[in-house]
Amino acid sequence: MELYLDSADLAEIKEAMEIGFLTGLTTTPTFMHRHGITDIDGTIVELSNIVDVLQIEALGETAEEVIAEAYRQEALGLDRNKTVYKIPMSLEGVKACKKLTDEGFMVNIHLVYTLQQAYMAMEAGATYVCPLVGRLQDQGNDAVALVEQCVNAVEYYGYDTKIMFSSVRNIEHVRNAINAGAHTVTVPWKLIKQLTQNHFTSIGTDQFTQDTHIMTAKVKDVVGAKNPSVTMDASVTDCLVKMTTGGYGAVTVLDGNGAAAGIFTDGDLRRLMEANGSEAVNKKMSDLGLSAPKTIDAEELLYKAQKVFADTKVDSLVVVSQGKVVGLLDVQDLIK
Repeated sequence: MELYLDSADLAEIKEAMEIGFLTGLTTTPTFMHRHGITDIDGTIVELSNIVDVLQIEALGETAEEVIAEAYRQEALGLDRNKTVYKIPMSLEGVKACKKLTDEGFMVNIHLVYTLQQAYMAMEAGATYVCPLVGRLQDQGNDAVALVEQCVNAVEYYGYDTKIMFSSVRNIEHVRNAINAGAHTVTVPWKLIKQLTQNHFTSIGTDQFTQDTHIMTAKVKDVVGAKNPSVTMDASVTDCLVKMTTGGYGAVTVLDGNGAAAGIFTDGDLRRLMEANGSEAVNKKMSDLGLSAPKTIDAEELLYKAQKVFADTKVDSLVVVSQGKVVGLLDVQDLIK
């Protein structure tokens, strides 16, 4: 099924075409008016140089006027093999369609609301027949059924016509187009961008990314230059200031030789406050009877750190390099 962009916004058209597989662009005078475009001919020429296939309006009250407009636009420098002229459904429109397609033009008969109209367009040799699904549904009609009927007519009678599912209002319409067997669908950019999205896909991708990170990144890559630490004579207040200003959940406590003697965490702070009240902030690290912390080398993979966290049930690991404390790894660092 061909996928067209439905737009007149030059910026989003250029962005959308970077996808690389859009068949082309459908646009309308209404779109151009909405975007403040006054030089329609200039815009058409510019668009023809951006997209592979351009579908533009050829308007006129009579078949002769429609044909003349198609030739006038072609004279701007458009390639007949890359341009589709959109003609609103009418008796004069299908007359123009027949003459233009006999002369090698591609034509889209659009504003189609009934199977009878679609039949007339197919008989006239239309390259595309374009039911407007969204507008039909607004009127309470079964628009998807009409698309299915048009597709069936093409297949049953062997018309060389593609049924274009248009007036797409939501991504469900794209699913409807696929299920109905439409040959082509034209979709606004904001909806095309949603077609690849799914909550479970995002969850799975995040999990794969996280697992790859754990298996390939080293501890030093996560810790970086952060090394929140205090000495044994530091008070709880000193620790609180360092943790608050640095946004840390813990600090490493160093002994007189610079080795890790323990870790003081925000959990330790809460427990001290519960046991000692306001006096807790005056206690020094040397008063707390800290236990030797779990350590990990900076060169280890995060996978190893994950295993240590799981085995020891601690929330923080002191990171060492060549025997020196260089940082503090929190369990939450593994999922950032």
